[in-house]
Amino acid sequence: MNTQLLDALTTIVKEKGISQEVLVEALEAALVSAYKRNFNQAQNVRVDFNIETGTIRVFARKEVVDEVYDSRLEISLEEARRINPNYQVGDIVEIEVTPKDFGRIAVQTAKQVVTQRVREAERGVIYAEFIDREEDIMTGIVQRTDSKFIYVSLGKTEALLPVSEQMPNETYKPHDRIKVYITKVEKTTKGPQIFVSRTHPGLLKRLFELEVPEIYDGTVEIKSVAREAGDRSKISVHSDNPEVDPVGACVGPKGQRVQAIVNELKGEKIDIVRWSADPVEFVANALSPAKVLDVIVNEEEKATTVIVPDYQLSLAIGKRGQNARLAAKLTNWKIDIKSQTEAEQLGIYPREQSALLDSKDAHMNNNEDEYDPTFDLSENEIE
Repeated sequence: MNTQLLDALTTIVKEKGISQEVLVEALEAALVSAYKRNFNQAQNVRVDFNIETGTIRVFARKEVVDEVYDSRLEISLEEARRINPNYQVGDIVEIEVTPKDFGRIAVQTAKQVVTQRVREAERGVIYAEFIDREEDIMTGIVQRTDSKFIYVSLGKTEALLPVSEQMPNETYKPHDRIKVYITKVEKTTKGPQIFVSRTHPGLLKRLFELEVPEIYDGTVEIKSVAREAGDRSKISVHSDNPEVDPVGACVGPKGQRVQAIVNELKGEKIDIVRWSADPVEFVANALSPAKVLDVIVNEEEKATTVIVPDYQLSLAIGKRGQNARLAAKLTNWKIDIKSQTEAEQLGIYPREQSALLDSKDAHMNNNEDEYDPTFDLSENEIE
């Protein structure tokens, strides 16, 4: 085998991180197939490839038997003992059968095997890298589009952004830089296949982790996310540190932090509400910016009845029921909203022991727009 190929094998072992043993084993197996194919042989053979010297030797493997039925696979005990008197019936005798021009075939086969192994190794490296980044966020560059996918370059490989995971209010052009959420990494015969999303709630969560240091370091925790991509989202946040305002930390000075995320999501409105273990407080907060008078909880059915002032009913329900729907997803509680007048007629409001919000939470709920104007619902959004 020529020294150039030998040097190439050594370089590949070093640069690509492929095990030398794995490479040699694959090469020997390929040479066995090449020998049988090119020399029309059906016998059992073994190829010995010496990576130090580059020499290749082919050995026919024959079983020692008393009576030979197939000379390609068997050898008589008498003939075997001419080679080595210690052979017994059942032993395997190896006889060198290296063809004179096998070197040329070996070089061609070696190149094919090395190319294949390098490709497999690179695919393995890419898969190992991205399987650890499932449910993570990355910045990619739009490459091209077709009827099913947008192809996004993530550096070493391309990811697939399905139509169902694309934002309805976005258009994607080649060379656009976008942040995507990795939803799934699959190993296929053609290499790893990576699926990404722009609509997944996890994207919103990861964007807040990038923009808000308090979330990244664990001071503030995102408890839940409800999202209707491209239109509006809600997140609930909490901090065990009483000196930290979790909502204020997410909004940032003059709304800079949340505004950066709104810009990345092309104007998607984001409500940030305070989480509470008390469903009364949590549901009331989740319906922000609507004012809530009372929340009646049915623990068995995990349902709540929310009473709001008459003039706040449309705001609480939201356009096409969006505000109530997102609040239900955020809290994981069923929410039935009733106006104050209807509740009074039903005799469920006011109650003797009304579960009212404390003044601090009520103030935050009623004045959410103090944090950032993106939380406002314009008049044309109110049904």
